[in-house]
Amino acid sequence: MSVIATVDLSRWHEGGAAADAVAVEVDESLQQAGFILVTGHGVDHGLASAVRKTSRDFFAQPDDVKQRYSVPVGGHGWIGPGAEANGYAEGTETPPDLKESYSLGAETATGDPDVDRIWFAPNVWPSEVPGMHSLVTQYTAAVRRLSDDLLALFAHALGQPANPWALLANRPTWTMNINHYPPVSVVGEPEPGQFRIGPHTDFGTVTVLDREPGAGGLQVYSEAEGWQDAPYDPEALTVNIGDLLEYWSGRRWPSGRHRVLPPQAEAPEEDLVSLIYFYEANHDALVTPLTPPIGKVAELPPVTSSDFIKERLDAIAIA
Repeated sequence: MSVIATVDLSRWHEGGAAADAVAVEVDESLQQAGFILVTGHGVDHGLASAVRKTSRDFFAQPDDVKQRYSVPVGGHGWIGPGAEANGYAEGTETPPDLKESYSLGAETATGDPDVDRIWFAPNVWPSEVPGMHSLVTQYTAAVRRLSDDLLALFAHALGQPANPWALLANRPTWTMNINHYPPVSVVGEPEPGQFRIGPHTDFGTVTVLDREPGAGGLQVYSEAEGWQDAPYDPEALTVNIGDLLEYWSGRRWPSGRHRVLPPQAEAPEEDLVSLIYFYEANHDALVTPLTPPIGKVAELPPVTSSDFIKERLDAIAIA
């Protein structure tokens, strides 16, 4: 039996006893592994499929075309193979992750050039796939609405009389990575200890993942079960919490630790694309951890969202 619960958000929207029951399910599941599956989420499956298709059109472009959009980790554009090793965020030296990504983010500029350059840089849209801009914009708007809904649910699950994230994330930073995991014929045989994405936790509040199942797919870690294949439901989105929300919960909820396996011997030509929306908070949000008995750790100091996340982003970039 999976430690990851499937949560129907339509029951949360009913309010009353149904919403309270959902909140209990969420609390119990997040304490186990920092993950839930979410149904009744309102994100159109056809829209996600269209984003995936246009993304594949971009990843199929020649390398010299993709190179025109190349950016370092944390930038908006194409992040090519060999740029990231997510295991470094845990202090583990690993070979580079076997993936390429197209990365996008919030564009709600503050007017402060130092802030905007890092957190609100303009997105870059490849001219070779003209439909990408509109589709991704629609998708990120839908997933942002879902993320706000989830934060309200999470606040209720921890017994908060009001949702603090309504103010802490009213002008949030966020990133969407469209990750392409190519087959062995493209990336070569994996090195020892090499993954499509190495073991890590995410950095922000909520991560919403629309994924394709596969042999070289997502695994989730829990203290109870160790590493296990993540459950998959084609009607559900996979949601995990990040380091910032773990910190806010007073470490009641562990940041969801996960990895993506390399291409497997039984499926060497497997080719997957995942849509990953990393939600954070306002860049200057001061996040104050919940104290016992809700939180598990006392006297954690408040942190500023941008400082907290930037430190972790820098750790995974390969110089």
